[in-house]
Amino acid sequence: MNIKRSVFSFIVLVFLSGCSQVAKDANDGLSALKPDTTPYKVSKDLKAIKEDGVLHAITIYNSTSYFLYKGMPMGFEYELLSRLAENLDLELKITVAEDIDDLFDMLNNGEGDLIAYGLTITEPRKNLVSFTENHYVTHQALVQRMPDNWRSMPGYKIDKQLISNTLELIDNPVWVRENSSYTERLQNLQNEIGGDIPIEYIEGNITTDEIIKMVVDGEIDRTVADYNIASINKTYYPVLNIKTRVSFSQRIAWAVRQNSPNLLKAINTWINKEKKLDDYYVIYNKYFKNTRSNRTRIKSDFYSKNGNKISKYDAIIKENAARLGWDWRFLSSQVYQESRFNPKAKSWAGATGLIQLMPATAKEVGVSNNYNPEQNIKGGVKYLERMRGNFESVEDSIQKIKFTLAAFNCGAGHVFDAMRLAEKNGKNPNIWDKNVEEYILKLKDKKYYQDEVVRHGFVRGTEPYNYVKDIFLRCCKLPLIRTA
Repeated sequence: MNIKRSVFSFIVLVFLSGCSQVAKDANDGLSALKPDTTPYKVSKDLKAIKEDGVLHAITIYNSTSYFLYKGMPMGFEYELLSRLAENLDLELKITVAEDIDDLFDMLNNGEGDLIAYGLTITEPRKNLVSFTENHYVTHQALVQRMPDNWRSMPGYKIDKQLISNTLELIDNPVWVRENSSYTERLQNLQNEIGGDIPIEYIEGNITTDEIIKMVVDGEIDRTVADYNIASINKTYYPVLNIKTRVSFSQRIAWAVRQNSPNLLKAINTWINKEKKLDDYYVIYNKYFKNTRSNRTRIKSDFYSKNGNKISKYDAIIKENAARLGWDWRFLSSQVYQESRFNPKAKSWAGATGLIQLMPATAKEVGVSNNYNPEQNIKGGVKYLERMRGNFESVEDSIQKIKFTLAAFNCGAGHVFDAMRLAEKNGKNPNIWDKNVEEYILKLKDKKYYQDEVVRHGFVRGTEPYNYVKDIFLRCCKLPLIRTA
């Protein structure tokens, strides 16, 4: 079975910058539903999804579910979704909710088929969605700051200054997002303990991670978060105390529309199978328990929520991409494809450097030191310009990039052969997707590479085909952010 991955139409959105502004939460903390949320606005079950060939998933952009690191998509939800899409033989398209309140609306409006996010299963939510089998179990914890000089204090003195019992929350404010499940829990807790817990609402689209950081910085005294999220934050903010439970164990799951029973059944079958595999728990531990890798990632300049960097060669890549008129992320994705950003990389065929120029090509474009990043990228762009010049008949700018990349990989002659084959067989020779790409694949077969219109013979077409596809998948896996 071919592994199908997410394919996004390229929109000139910022690859990394701004993502933290649209991230609206960490696992759960999801708001209670908007009053105007109406289920059943669409009817689309597994059969229709299979006919489309695409699984549309909705998630939240945050430090555990879905994010970009060194230009690559990562996250607990992302990795599981990739495996689910492969299992169902579907392409994956991920849409990021503009606001956490929109998740349920987006699902029931048909903007996605699945909420792939850590939702606490609650009775009110069961009225609006069908929950999948749970992915894991956690509990809500009070997040508070240790006292000043806590490192030099004995344990009993620290305990005296912290809230260690939910009864102690009476008359002590807790800061949470309004309408979140944390708010719901605090309201229920007031009834359970028979006392008033002042709930201070934090306005705006702010993530649980960011609220926890407010506790760290002393802007607020305490908040509530799912324990696994609080635990991850504590690994890089030791000043946090997260020992006080404010809820019983809660099941965390995904959700589908209530009129998608066959999709629900398929996902549950897959979850039950996955949970018997070691890989499932390796993925969970990677994002929720591996404190060393999480600290490294969170502090990295190449973590998308920290900034706008993909590699330490960004400046060189941006400068040269401008000469092509390309968004620099295309060129960055190509460099990653070629060398994984290793300027000393050398292929079995003798290509070297960041963009892997062959010695003869390097000489043609004026590169004297192929291991020099500036020379290598500059020379690679000169060669890309030369390849692009072969495809003046291709009017669409994105299609032209695909032809150019394919020619860079296997040579313009083989791409011309595929274009002629496409035209001969009733396809559009100036469109790569589902047209010329189909015939570049056929050029490994004798029937096609001996065709009278083919002038350059055999080529392993899977190489340029995957080369173009991988570069675009990597570059365009920017979450689709819904706009008004």
